[in-house]
Amino acid sequence: MGYIFVFLIGFGLAVTGGVTLIAYLNFLPAGLSWSDYFIFITGRIECYFLPLGIILMAIVIYRFPNNP
Repeated sequence: MGYIFVFLIGFGLAVTGGVTLIAYLNFLPAGLSWSDYFIFITGRIECYFLPLGIILMAIVIYRFPNNP
């Protein structure tokens, strides 16, 4: 039961981080370059939720592959 909870937390973090990265793409039409965009998102903590969520989901999937 606990691994389902960890998987759902990872999924939520991945969704939050992905939506945040997409939302920050709106800065590109405002005049930021791609390099400025990447520098900006490396300084934002919520942008690290996407890889953290993917890692959590991968750990749960590979740790418990045969559970019903």
